[in-house]
Amino acid sequence: MTPELTALTLAALLQMLQFLLFAIPANLELGTNYTGSSRDYAPDKPMSKRTARLQRALNNHFEGLILFGIAATVITISGQSSSFTAACAFTYLAARILYIPAYAFGLNPWRSLIWAIGWAATLLMLIAALL
Repeated sequence: MTPELTALTLAALLQMLQFLLFAIPANLELGTNYTGSSRDYAPDKPMSKRTARLQRALNNHFEGLILFGIAATVITISGQSSSFTAACAFTYLAARILYIPAYAFGLNPWRSLIWAIGWAATLLMLIAALL
């Protein structure tokens, strides 16, 4: 497996961990009657700030993972894996790992800087695939 696909697999496992980091407190705060329902209505009470931030961080990773998945797949299928693209892939992964606590604890502007590093790493992989 290429380093880019290894990073993609680890990023997918991170996404699963992120889901648990959000789902457990959400179930405790909102109750399983609500979280297990069809959620046709808003909950009776809002989630805590931290749990809501964990949900937004989870959703953000879904968005970033699409582009990173494309980058890792294109690099691998086209046989363009290099030390540069591998470094970009693991930079993306490291940024996503750091993004979770940065968002959960409201570390601004660090959260945005960490996000930008991961985004730039993905962009550089996509550009490398075209060159």
